[in-house]
Amino acid sequence: MSAAPALDVSALRVHFRGADGRRIHAVNEVDLTVAPGEAVGLVGESGSGKSTIARAVLRLIEPTAGRIAVLGQDVAKLDARALQALRARMQIVFQDPWSSLNPRMTVGTLVAEPLRLLGAANRADRQARVVRLLARMGLSAGVVDRYPAQLSGGQLQRIGIARALVTEPALLVLDEPTSSLDLSVRAGILTLLAELRCEMGLAMLFITHDLGTLRLIADRIMVLYLGQVMETAPTERLFAAPAHPYTQALLSATLSADPMIRRRRDGLAGEIPSPVDLPPGCPFAGRCPLAVAACETARPALAPIGGDSHRAACIRAAEVQRRLPNHARCLSGEKRR
Repeated sequence: MSAAPALDVSALRVHFRGADGRRIHAVNEVDLTVAPGEAVGLVGESGSGKSTIARAVLRLIEPTAGRIAVLGQDVAKLDARALQALRARMQIVFQDPWSSLNPRMTVGTLVAEPLRLLGAANRADRQARVVRLLARMGLSAGVVDRYPAQLSGGQLQRIGIARALVTEPALLVLDEPTSSLDLSVRAGILTLLAELRCEMGLAMLFITHDLGTLRLIADRIMVLYLGQVMETAPTERLFAAPAHPYTQALLSATLSADPMIRRRRDGLAGEIPSPVDLPPGCPFAGRCPLAVAACETARPALAPIGGDSHRAACIRAAEVQRRLPNHARCLSGEKRR
């Protein structure tokens, strides 16, 4: 019998009330599964609903509708005691380590705090576990007695990761964990996360606006736009044969490390629609270079494209794949002449 998914989300909706009392549709009918040991990436522009999904998954905010199951347990139905016990198995690493770590606590206290709150082990055992974990993060024992202000951004993010892993979770949610770091530090953090995933069998939900980062760490990618899933596919399949115009636009904006690679940006005209007044059809229709009249009247379903593992919410998906995307030159390695 197969194990339950680390995360299983179905028909998730998260709506808020704006200052004027109108409903803001932040997340709309999102389905998402993360298997044990799998890394799934969420990508999209600011306001696409990525962080809202992350916080709803961990019940840091309450979902409006839908089901969220972590390790087979329906998160929304748990009382406070049961939810606290499950929190040891689901943890989050935030984007900004400077604001997510208490500046008045030492590193040792910060990392041990989840264990203390859960009543796990005694103080000596907690401290010993903290020192071992910090060493695995590539940090010396001397940081235990230091304060966040005395450390660099890269060190602080490693401490944030250590604090999330100290309870030995099965699911780790990472909300833009490298976006505030410079490139060299970012590479070290991504390498560390990949190693920890293999060592601990972690399931990861990795949230970012950078497709290049996801290509390094994610098994599957889900592309979001205005709180809805536009496309989902295995990582290399998404890069090789994107089936949604929005995905193609995101890929065309991905820079190559080789300055000799020819590329043209697939620019998008227009503005993202308001999450208060959602359009009746495809939310991307107003900016899509391939939109037809039908795109503006009926919302397309997330349908299989050449297999169940690749799905796109576009009525012209087959034509999109046949169209030569601008990013193809970059991916194929065509040089400037």
